[in-house]
Amino acid sequence: MSTQSRATPSPEPHQGQPAPDFTGQTTDGETLGLADFRGTQLVLYFYPRDNTPGCTTEARDFQAALPAFTAAGARVVGVSNDDATSHRKFCDKQGIDFPLIADTNRSVSQAFNVLRMKNMFGKRFEGIERSTFLIDADGVIQQAWRKVKVPGHVEAVLEAVKAL
Repeated sequence: MSTQSRATPSPEPHQGQPAPDFTGQTTDGETLGLADFRGTQLVLYFYPRDNTPGCTTEARDFQAALPAFTAAGARVVGVSNDDATSHRKFCDKQGIDFPLIADTNRSVSQAFNVLRMKNMFGKRFEGIERSTFLIDADGVIQQAWRKVKVPGHVEAVLEAVKAL
């Protein structure tokens, strides 16, 4: 997707602001949106691509900590621009039990302003900057992590969830 065809980027959501409203299709064909998480904490994490080393490690880390997130009253949802078929294969291969949103039209990524120009092997393209948002039961962003480094990230998010 070229930057010319992209709408004006949304303002970057910050701590203390209402989370952008969103809806997206999950791996199982279910439509999920912000309203579906009212009354519970939501960990919404954006990752660049299924089946890449960093994204696989991050998904596995969230999966391993899923019981602790659930016990703390939080749901975990991943978002990438891959399609539902890619997500299904990724979940099956890695044993991922939480929903992944197939943001193929990039509307959720745009709403959270996580798309950035990247370079890979001399080719420029727009892709997701690894980011996580902790949204409280009232739909307010309690914490935002940008330019996430995978090691230790899930533990930091879990600590923040427990602190709410």
